[in-house]
Amino acid sequence: MGKLEGKVALITGASKGIGEGIARTYAKYGAKVVLLARSSYVDSLADELNKKGFEALAVKADIANKGEVESAVKSAVSKFGKIDILVNNAGVCKLGNFLEMTDDDRDFHIDVNIKGVWNVTKAVLPLMIKEKYGKIIIMSSVTGDMVADAGETAYATTKAALVGFTKSLAIEVAKHNITVNAICPGYVETPMAKSIAMQSNGENPEEVTKGIENAVPLKRLAKPEEVGELAAFLGSDESSYITGTQVVIDGGSTLPETVSVGV
Repeated sequence: MGKLEGKVALITGASKGIGEGIARTYAKYGAKVVLLARSSYVDSLADELNKKGFEALAVKADIANKGEVESAVKSAVSKFGKIDILVNNAGVCKLGNFLEMTDDDRDFHIDVNIKGVWNVTKAVLPLMIKEKYGKIIIMSSVTGDMVADAGETAYATTKAALVGFTKSLAIEVAKHNITVNAICPGYVETPMAKSIAMQSNGENPEEVTKGIENAVPLKRLAKPEEVGELAAFLGSDESSYITGTQVVIDGGSTLPETVSVGV
């Protein structure tokens, strides 16, 4: 019996990258998965999982749109009857010099990375309170709360905000037997990481990726499924006494104090 057997999990941004890795890992551990994303790829991913004997439902919604989110949650409950686990994974990142970024660039990050998490959590939380059980996982980042690079002001601001959201909500809902935790990944092999490399050096994005790998003590980027394993732990009853915390999964990338000191 898998650690998530009988649980229903709603995963945002499930069409690619970390979200897809989490969806596949959750299905492996027996969860019924609701795959929420704007992309139509969630349909094919759900079909693939169902053909393998898992239970998956694809729902299309823009998490920045409160009405679409509420409709998606209703579809999930209509199909599976409940939502035990919410993985707020969907996020965006657009690099840019602070003084050159427009208000639209700023709001692009806020609408998805902050308001999106707010919208989905607000739609799902009443269901968990009713059941007196729930696991909420929020995909933050090492960027913003711990480290940052030039050009990441908007992204870093929103990801740091999610840590505060995690801690405050965790206190508020603890009395309902609901835990709230944040995952803070470093660089992961995802379309977002490729996009960041392309934005940093359009002529040679591979050089950017190689530089990232060299700066990580484990000398590689994470695989989406590795983040999925952590998310599965936080979504399971194995993590029943963990709440209001942020768990770093970065291959040690935030450990080095300098790039030149040492033996």
